Amino acid sequence: MKINKAIFYILMFLPLLAVIVALQFLPEQIPAHYNIENQVDRWGSKYESLIFPGFIILFGLFMLGMSKLAAKREKDGSNNEKVCIIIGTVTLIMFDAMTGFFLYTAFNQIENLSSAAFDLYQLTAGILGISMIIMGNIMPKLRMNAFIGIRTSRSMKNEALWKKSQRFGGICFIVGGAIIVIVSLCTKEVICGIISLADIIIVAIVSAVYTYKVEE
Repeated sequence: MKINKAIFYILMFLPLLAVIVALQFLPEQIPAHYNIENQVDRWGSKYESLIFPGFIILFGLFMLGMSKLAAKREKDGSNNEKVCIIIGTVTLIMFDAMTGFFLYTAFNQIENLSSAAFDLYQLTAGILGISMIIMGNIMPKLRMNAFIGIRTSRSMKNEALWKKSQRFGGICFIVGGAIIVIVSLCTKEVICGIISLADIIIVAIVSAVYTYKVEE
């Protein structure tokens, strides 16, 4: 568990460290926002690049808080605490990759994302898909809790329904994640993002509906 938390902390503060170092080399003005056509519609100070790492640290602190609450609510062992840390770690990897992409566009002052060497939507979707596959494998191991997992009034009714709901939800996440990975390889830009978002919504709805259909 100590190793997992050490990795978690490294991933949480790595973007801030990377940006602080990068500030010495970034141009004074960097792309601050892109419109739906992938064109820069606002330029900003290079110091704006510190905003996203700040958000990442807040997210990390939030997940650490959730893991502690999960540990307090769990009577036996610390399984849910470990799951919170793993989920947080996977999400931080995605955020760290996004930070790398933002620094890349800033260094090169890319005005049109379509001309970038790689696509942010593809990068994010690919990591998200892999994250869903990992979470899908973890979900069946979750013990009943009030923080993470497929939680509906039905799935929280008893342990048997909880286990069946997490097992089915885990399968949905694995399948949905695999689809997103394929989408990230076959599509680009906004289309990739829209399909990936639709996939997540469908997975969430199907998983939730199942909890009301499954028998005890």
